Amino acid sequence: MATVSFFADTFGVQNLGGSGLGFYGAGFGSSVEVGEYQESTFITNGAGTAQGPQVNNITWTHNNSGEVNGAGASINLLSIPNYLATLNIRFTHSTAVKTQNAKLRIYDRTSINNNPSGVTCKVAELIHPHTLQTQVGSGSSSWAQPVGSSIILDMAKSPGMSGLVAGNGSVSTADDTRHDWYTAISASPDSIGSKTQFALYFETEYL
Repeated sequence: MATVSFFADTFGVQNLGGSGLGFYGAGFGSSVEVGEYQESTFITNGAGTAQGPQVNNITWTHNNSGEVNGAGASINLLSIPNYLATLNIRFTHSTAVKTQNAKLRIYDRTSINNNPSGVTCKVAELIHPHTLQTQVGSGSSSWAQPVGSSIILDMAKSPGMSGLVAGNGSVSTADDTRHDWYTAISASPDSIGSKTQFALYFETEYL
C-alpha cells in the first residue's frame, strides 16, 4: 500500500497529518510585512490560529540562498543540509518500489490548477544528506515559485530513505520501501491580512 506523509522539524518526527505549516514574523501569530518573507514557521491548523511545535525556518534572501533559523547569514541553497529542511515529504510502500515524476505544486486549496491567493511562495528541493554545510548538495541551485498548473517544481527520482540515494549526485533508479524529499519553503504576503488560500500538493508515480 502506498502512503504519502509530511514531516517537519530537525529530527523529522513531527507528522503534519491533519494540520499544516504556518509562516509568521518574529514568532507565532506575528504578521509578516507585505513584500517581506517569514521569520518563523510553526505547525498549525488551516486558519493559522492553533500553535503547534516550531520547526525549521528558511527565509528567502536571494535567488540562490536563504537564511536558516534566523542565523543572520545567507547560505547557498546547495549547502543547506536535509535535516534543516522546512518539510520532509515521505513516500512509503509495503514493498520496495522506484518513484518517478515527483512534482510539487502551490495552489489555493480549491483546485491544484489554481494559483495561491495573496501569497508569493518560493520553494527549493534540498538534496544534501551530509550534516556539514561545507559540503555541496545536488538539489535546487535557485528558488522556484510554483503557481497552480503553470509552474511546477520537479523533484528527484527515487531518492531512497532519508534522500541518501539522490544525495550521491547521480540519477537514481533505486528500489526502496521509503523515499524522502526535502524542501525549503518561504512565503511573503502580497497584501495585508491572513492568507489561508494557500497550500502545497505533492504527487509521484511508483513502479
